Amino acid sequence: MVMNWQNAALAMAGVIGGFTAVIHGVLIQRLVVRPVEATFLAEPRTPEAIRRLVPLLMQFSTFAWLLGAFALVVAARWFEPQARLVTGLLVGGLYLFGALGNFWATGGRHPGWMLMAAALALIAVGVTSPS
Repeated sequence: MVMNWQNAALAMAGVIGGFTAVIHGVLIQRLVVRPVEATFLAEPRTPEAIRRLVPLLMQFSTFAWLLGAFALVVAARWFEPQARLVTGLLVGGLYLFGALGNFWATGGRHPGWMLMAAALALIAVGVTSPS
């Protein structure tokens, strides 16, 4: 497969998405998971299943974005145009939800939504057919 500008855009979207996912995971762990574990999950009447499940659920979006980033890079290198389109639509849906949620939750004062929006623009370029 030739690395044309559409494939390069798709791979760059994956790199941006992966970078954003890693930073997101670190921040969620420090700023959300640890405080919740120290307060709510530390109470003796909190069931053990909840103690194990809550941190995993808080990091679920991180895992999904990171997996999506990997899929974009792989799609850029080895997938055919139709498979790249499907991959772009699926990962783009995840990134769109993340961008809109981040923008809404922070009132637009956070770079996460901008990075996800940039990755979305690159996905859109990456899934277009060359003319």
